[in-house]
Formats: sequence, C-alpha cells, structure tokens
Amino acid sequence: MVRMSADERRESVIRAAMHEFARGGYYGTSTEAIAKRVGVSQPYLFRLFPNKQAIFLAASERCLRDTREVFAAAVEGLRGEEAQQAMANAYTRLIVEDPDKLQMQLQMYVTVAAAEAAGDHELGELVRKGWMELWDTVHEPLGADVGETTTFMAYGMLINTLAAMGFPPEHRVWQGFHPDAGVKGRLEK
Repeated sequence: MVRMSADERRESVIRAAMHEFARGGYYGTSTEAIAKRVGVSQPYLFRLFPNKQAIFLAASERCLRDTREVFAAAVEGLRGEEAQQAMANAYTRLIVEDPDKLQMQLQMYVTVAAAEAAGDHELGELVRKGWMELWDTVHEPLGADVGETTTFMAYGMLINTLAAMGFPPEHRVWQGFHPDAGVKGRLEK
C-alpha cells in the first residue's frame, strides 16, 4: 500500500470537508465526521489543520477556486453573449454534476453571516475576496460591463436558490431563463 504524503492527505481532508460541510454546515459538522470520511484520526486531522475553522476556510477557498476555474475554462477565447452562455452552461453543469459545490456555497454565506454577527470577520473577508475573484473572472469576458456582470451574477444566485429549494426542472419558475442556457435540460439529469 502506498502511503499518502501530508499534502495528499491534506487534499483528501479538504475534499471530505467540502462534502461534510455542504451537508451539515459549519456548526452541524464535526471534525470527527471529517476525520472518519478521510480515514484518519482527529489528532492527525489537527496536525494538518490547526482547528475546525481552518478546515472550513480551506474548503471554502477550494469551492470558490473550483467555481472560478470552471468559469475561466468556459470562456477561453469567448466574449460577450457567447461567453455568457458558455459560463451559464458550465456553471449549471457544475452544480448538477457536483451538488456539493452548490451546497458548500450556500453554507459559506450562512456561516459568514453567523461568524460576523459574533464578531469574527476572518471568514467573511476570505469569502468576499473569493466572490470578488469570481466577479472579476466573469467581468472581463462580459465586456467589463458592470450591468452585464451584475445580471449574470444575479441569475447565478437565483439559480442557486431555486436549485437548493429543489424546484423540479419542469416547474414554471424556470421559464424565465434564457433557453440557450440549458438550465431546464441540465437540471433534469
């Protein structure tokens, strides 16, 4: 059996943490559950990360980075309407094929609000920074138009909300989406 390096083990912890936090949120997920999913002890987990918050921060950073990379790959060589459609399709595929990405995003927003209400601003700063990097990733391909970028991001947040609430693809609420975006067809898979 090949032993994993600390970096490989750390990577497996981040993947496991995204899955666990996506389902249980920050406050509802134990480090024991994450350690169990990875197949390590809690003490080993804390050799890789100093505490639960550090694990959540790493999972949050990864979720935002993965989403940003999906957008960047989708728009390679595209501008304007073509870029918009490519990103919309790519994002819809992402949240259909990896529902943990959507759930992790939603958990990040809830956790930021709770942490900031308690006076802890570290997570909020990280998530806002990552979200602005998402914004910047889509802004340029959309012609650096603030209105287009705002509309695109607003539609994305609406898609997040509707998908998280479990609206079936045939529901009338999806009718207002651009037909070329393929939201209905992608959500049916």
